[in-house]
Amino acid sequence: MSTKPLTLTVPDSLAQELDSASQEFLVEILERGLRELKIERALDRYARGGVSFSAAADQAGISVDELARHAYAQGMEPPFSSDTLAEELS
Repeated sequence: MSTKPLTLTVPDSLAQELDSASQEFLVEILERGLRELKIERALDRYARGGVSFSAAADQAGISVDELARHAYAQGMEPPFSSDTLAEELS
């Protein structure tokens, strides 16, 4: 994987907290945060009726099943496919 330097300006309190963190840790924070933000935005678009549930999963870069788990965790009722219904009933 190729890498690219990145410079960020952050509040002093955050900079102090992250000052001693390793590069690997900072990359993991960014990757996790970006993933969660994509999921949150995709669920928001779905909830507003802007995209289908499947399209929201594609936009978030995750499976429909994984997006459904996130939706349930946020109190949303994702649509049921016949496969999901069969899985829930077995």
